[in-house]
Amino acid sequence: MTTNKDLIQQLGALSTATLHEAQGQTGAMNHDIKPINPACRLVGKALTVDTRPDDNLMLHHALSKARPGDVIVVNAKGFLEAGLWGDLMTLAALQRGVAGLVIDGAVRDADAIAQMGFPVFCKGLSIKGANKTLAGAINQPIVCGGVAVNSGDIVVGDRDGVVIIPAERAQATLDNALAREQKEDAIRQRLKAGETTVSILGLEDKLQSLGFD
Repeated sequence: MTTNKDLIQQLGALSTATLHEAQGQTGAMNHDIKPINPACRLVGKALTVDTRPDDNLMLHHALSKARPGDVIVVNAKGFLEAGLWGDLMTLAALQRGVAGLVIDGAVRDADAIAQMGFPVFCKGLSIKGANKTLAGAINQPIVCGGVAVNSGDIVVGDRDGVVIIPAERAQATLDNALAREQKEDAIRQRLKAGETTVSILGLEDKLQSLGFD
């Protein structure tokens, strides 16, 4: 039986595109949630945060409650005129074993964050500071990057973007993803043998119906 930790590690070894396809083309965050450092990969369990657009009090609260392996996932309402996360919060996160940050909003100190090797996926960058006064929530259902996220869901990020895997679908998604990988390996072998994608994918009839020889 695959343990929870093993399951997360196996999911994290697969591409976000494969995982998105493996769960019925669901779970992909909007295209503008991208990594500060394209070389960084991200995997862990979501710790959700709902915050006001220019206020990061709830992010500090979440950091104080985070456990090793958590990914802090933040609905900052897509606001880009304040950096809600920076280098000091990154250091605090690393000290607590936090696996990364995903935020539908902006961060700052991007170079320092990248140098520390901490995976951050965000909508943008802003040098402006944030307030620390307004209430929000942690560990409640949120929407981030257009995707519903619950605490405990599995978060995987790579250069292409971020995908959310609901906790209850994790094993099924892994099984489907591994089967998809095997299928694509077989396609690669056929391509190397000289076949075309048109013949492999059975696109001849579609092309002919559109008037292509």
